[in-house]
Amino acid sequence: MIKQLFALFLGTANEAAENFTDRHGLTILRQQINDSARAVQCARKAVAIAIAQNKQEEDQYRQIVSRLEDLEGRTIIALQKGKKKIAREAAETIVLLEAERDTSKNARARFQSEIDRLKSQVRTAETRLRELKRGHRIANVTDKTQRMRGEGEVSVHSTLADAEKTLLGLQVRQKQIDSTAEAMVEMDEAGNSEQVIEKLAEAGCGASLKTSADDVLARLTRKTAKSG
Repeated sequence: MIKQLFALFLGTANEAAENFTDRHGLTILRQQINDSARAVQCARKAVAIAIAQNKQEEDQYRQIVSRLEDLEGRTIIALQKGKKKIAREAAETIVLLEAERDTSKNARARFQSEIDRLKSQVRTAETRLRELKRGHRIANVTDKTQRMRGEGEVSVHSTLADAEKTLLGLQVRQKQIDSTAEAMVEMDEAGNSEQVIEKLAEAGCGASLKTSADDVLARLTRKTAKSG
């Protein structure tokens, strides 16, 4: 019985964890991508430091080789001049420098090997990070598309349908208001004798109610004739 209860507890906990991950998957993925990007940046910095250190080792190696060449040349001259004591002292120094040279050479080889390995790892990590970012963008678009199809938490189609219904109701109501206003205007005009007379005058039925330019010219012509 205890084992069954423990199994039930674990099953419930796993189910809750899965449901939480499903609901917040995009948020979790985005944070994981950010963490991965920071890790890649740290790896790039490590490679840069290794390259800088290797360059310093190369400079030191060249300096050792240069001193060896100079010292060997001077030692040969000392031997030629019979100065064996100083030549031996120089030879002992050459032994030390050769050991240091070999150590530096081995260090450079290890550095270069480590740099190559780190560069390969960084390139692989950068490729995987780009794939993750691309996948996140696709998953984000897919999630929004699924929500539009009603498969997410909010049905966009349902919301759009409600908005369209509201808009249609507004349009019908506005049309009714416009029709009512037009009918009121027609009723007012039908019962207004002055407007009826004005319409008849404009239609050429009877004398015009408005003075035109021709009327003004005719009046001024008559006035001129009388004064003459």
